[in-house]
This record gives sequence, C-alpha cells and structure tokens, in this order.
Amino acid sequence: MRTEKDVEAYLLKLNRRFRAVDEQPGTYLLETIGSMPPVALRIEAPIVVMRVHIGDATDGQGAELFRKLLELNAKALIHSSYGLEGNRVVLSSALELENLDFNELQATLEEIDFALAEQVPQLVELRGDTKKPDHA
Repeated sequence: MRTEKDVEAYLLKLNRRFRAVDEQPGTYLLETIGSMPPVALRIEAPIVVMRVHIGDATDGQGAELFRKLLELNAKALIHSSYGLEGNRVVLSSALELENLDFNELQATLEEIDFALAEQVPQLVELRGDTKKPDHA
C-alpha cells in the first residue's frame, strides 16, 4: 500500500513545488502556473483528493456557465471534473491511494494544469467578472 511518503516522492520526481499545510496533516498545496490558485492535495486513506477552487458562482449567473462546466466534464476531462461546493466552483479529482502509481498522479496533475491554463480563463469570462480565480 502506498503512503504519504510515496506521494511526496512522486511530487518530488515530478519537480512539483509544494508545501505541507501544518494545520492539516496529509494536506499539501501545490504551486500551479502563473497566477492560478494552488492545487490542494489531501491524503486520507483510502484516497488522494486534489481540489482547486476556481471561483464563486452567484445566484444571478445563467445556465451558460453551468452548461460549459458540464460540457468540459464530458468532452475535455478524464481524471477530473468541475462541480459546485456550495456556491464555489471547484475542479477536483480523487485517486485510490492503495495502488497509486507515478503515471496516474502525473496524468491527473497535468490535466488539472491544462484546465487551469486553457479552460478557467473561459469560465471566468462566463462568470462575467474580470477577477482572477480565487485561491483555495
């Protein structure tokens, strides 16, 4: 079975800059590109969860934003998905810790990086604001 140390070793092998969150053992913040928010990675057996808060959805926003999120889930994402957590729009992924391998973690993080670089700017436009995505 994989452990937190294995995940840390994978992150180092990927040359990902990260830091542990002292208040929450097993939780790390991974740097992303440019001014995008960090990826929160939490190891809580039996899973590893990655989540990015990309912004808030307000009551006044139309179906166009939510339609786009569902389309991206169906057509552009394999390992991750967009969802709502309260009024927070999040991009998240979960992997099994027991048999986690390097390639699986790498593919998931690369997909999140791609989504942050290519999809989130479109979503910010649909939200109708000019603010950059919020940090986790």
